Amino acid sequence: MYGGGSTTTPPSTPPSSGVNLDDPVKKEIAMKLVSSAENSSLDWRAQFSYIEDIDDGRGYTAGIIGFCSGTGDMLDLVEAYTAKKPGNVLAPYLPALRAVDGTDSHQGLDPGFPGAWRQAATDPVFTQTQESERDRVYFNPAVAQGKSDGLRALGQFAYYDAAVMHGPDGFRSIRAAALAKAKPPAQGGNETTYLNAFLDAREAEMRKEEAHSDTTRVSTEQRKFLKEGNFDLKTPLSWSVYGEPFTITS
Repeated sequence: MYGGGSTTTPPSTPPSSGVNLDDPVKKEIAMKLVSSAENSSLDWRAQFSYIEDIDDGRGYTAGIIGFCSGTGDMLDLVEAYTAKKPGNVLAPYLPALRAVDGTDSHQGLDPGFPGAWRQAATDPVFTQTQESERDRVYFNPAVAQGKSDGLRALGQFAYYDAAVMHGPDGFRSIRAAALAKAKPPAQGGNETTYLNAFLDAREAEMRKEEAHSDTTRVSTEQRKFLKEGNFDLKTPLSWSVYGEPFTITS
């Protein structure tokens, strides 16, 4: 756990594998790390059918990265799915999804929408669409920005995880706060110093919402890897979220 007295040298100079987060092996690790925080499980593929209202003001949260009925990304997902497969079980809920966008309302979605979501999750077209929307909206832009800032896989993951929780706009706000405190490697800054500034800004943003006030996905996960100097997210990885331990061995 974080604070556990590592004596390894923390500067940003360990040998780098040069493997970015969009490498298939690293991407699989990223999906497991997010799932450990979002679903208390490393089996991220089991989350295609997940749906519940977690009382965070965003309506229903569902799927592999928590698409929300109140934030527009669930609407985008169902529209993309319907473009590929008209007449699917979620298509009748599109008017309701458009109406509740920006709110926490379930109007027009209850009682049938959760069951329809779980049914849709048995369709490979829908699961593939979840993955493609995840990559389009969150993963690919976050990794691209991380590369542009000169960050290795850990920093790219910190960007991605922030985008998943706070949305693209929230991520950009957190990054701006970090840039006000430190320079990223691409601007001549130290990677450790910059990532600490980014994680500081991330935790500050999380504490603004009661539903996100437990910051262990940063403090006992990302900061632990940073303290260990594991910029390339090399396995084995051990961390905890909400007090629950996890390990990826390979």
